[in-house]
Amino acid sequence: MSDAIWIALALLLVLEGLMPAINPDGWRRMFEQLLRLSDQQVRTIGLISMVAGLIMLWLIQMGD
Repeated sequence: MSDAIWIALALLLVLEGLMPAINPDGWRRMFEQLLRLSDQQVRTIGLISMVAGLIMLWLIQMGD
């Protein structure tokens, strides 16, 4: 189980690094737009991301 957590963290870092490595200017523009969002909009995006991740994990577990 602990190996899975480290693998997941490593994949997260790889995916997080793709955008700034491939398109740094687009990455900066994206963050400028994010800074204009309200706290509630940022919370909503975070909640949607968490729910999507939980659904993906559930679907993966159902396939095993």
